[in-house]
Amino acid sequence: MHCMRLRVGGWQFAPTLWPTLAAVFFFVLTFSLGNWQSERAETKRALQERYDAAVREAPIHVGTELLDRESVLFRKLEVEGVFDDAHTILIDNRVLNGVAGYHVLTPMRINDGTRAILVNRGWVAVGRSRAEVPSPPTPVGVVRLEGMAVDPNTRYVELVEMPPQGRVWQNLDFERYAATTGLQLQPVLLLQTSGGEDGLQRSWPRPDTGVDTHVSYAFQWYSLATTLVVLWLIMNVGRCREGGANSNN
Repeated sequence: MHCMRLRVGGWQFAPTLWPTLAAVFFFVLTFSLGNWQSERAETKRALQERYDAAVREAPIHVGTELLDRESVLFRKLEVEGVFDDAHTILIDNRVLNGVAGYHVLTPMRINDGTRAILVNRGWVAVGRSRAEVPSPPTPVGVVRLEGMAVDPNTRYVELVEMPPQGRVWQNLDFERYAATTGLQLQPVLLLQTSGGEDGLQRSWPRPDTGVDTHVSYAFQWYSLATTLVVLWLIMNVGRCREGGANSNN
């Protein structure tokens, strides 16, 4: 059953009902998914612009009051306190310039009080063997530093969940760390950007909200929607046979 029949010269366009309904359904689906990915890209683009602007702003001073995590993410922070080296951990499998190493995380007791903030102090290479766990020096006394606030719950891919081996952790499990140490932690991880005589390297990538990924997905969905329309048109156009019947040959 044809849902329409148009004739131009020796050609005829005569789509049938059910294939047309199927084509419309999948076109609406793929086009809607493309719109959704485009909207996500715009949202992430606005978020990226906010992050980039925040980097240029003056740092926020961190005290003992609990921070609002969402309002300070990717903002510059400044904090003063004493490092608690007894609770230093090393996050394993962190590669810098092709060299395997660890990220060194140490909590800082803010103003030597009960509240603390976990600081990613930087990167250190592995020892001559895995049995030799590096122990970079920790500054003593009151320290004032600056850094960028990031989400402490961001995890890397972990094929097999492994419990911490002493100070070495495969990933930062923020809730487990807080429970293990008994510290009252600020709800962010501070990537230290100020210098220090500890031999650690601090080379943090620019925050990326994934705008390009959403743009790429949107392009794929729109391309698929366009392909469906083109195929539907091609499959329903044919030369007219004698008597007006439709032929795709």
